[in-house]
Amino acid sequence: MIIYNVKLNKKTIFKACLAIMVIICISIAVAGIYNVMNYLENKDKNLVDDSIPSSEVAIIKPENYTNILKEVHEDIDTYIGQKISFSGYVYRLSNFNDDQFVLARDMDIGNRQTLIVGFLCSYENAKEFATYSWVNITGEITKGYYNGDIPIIKIISIEKTTKPENASVPLPDDSYVPTSVIY
Repeated sequence: MIIYNVKLNKKTIFKACLAIMVIICISIAVAGIYNVMNYLENKDKNLVDDSIPSSEVAIIKPENYTNILKEVHEDIDTYIGQKISFSGYVYRLSNFNDDQFVLARDMDIGNRQTLIVGFLCSYENAKEFATYSWVNITGEITKGYYNGDIPIIKIISIEKTTKPENASVPLPDDSYVPTSVIY
């Protein structure tokens, strides 16, 4: 049997712990400086091309409808020229022009209550479509004015469709990551 008699000196333990902490701090600082330098060297390669594709039509699905609606309303200029396609029902207010309607959906807000939400649309023959009739549109986002600057969808094509099984859309959420391209 071997017995060791080890005396631990508080000053020695403190110095050893301090030395280890200094080494860890220096290592973290060196790694951080390396990452910053590496980023600066490659920053032009890391840029994302978020230009709006002129030929692509983004299809808006019910799951992300309100997220996209919110983002486009908050940052209209970024989305001007983006072509989109989605369905909804024709909704009109008394002060709309003859060529205007909202392509609407009902947004669930809880307790079996909904709000009407949608994009204001412009279409020369808008009166051909009855209020509350369901349509599918393809159009281009433009900037217009209705009680302030808002996006207006200039309709390129429109066709009647049937009401989907689940016609309502969810509240916008914080998980949506906006870009300048709607997908």
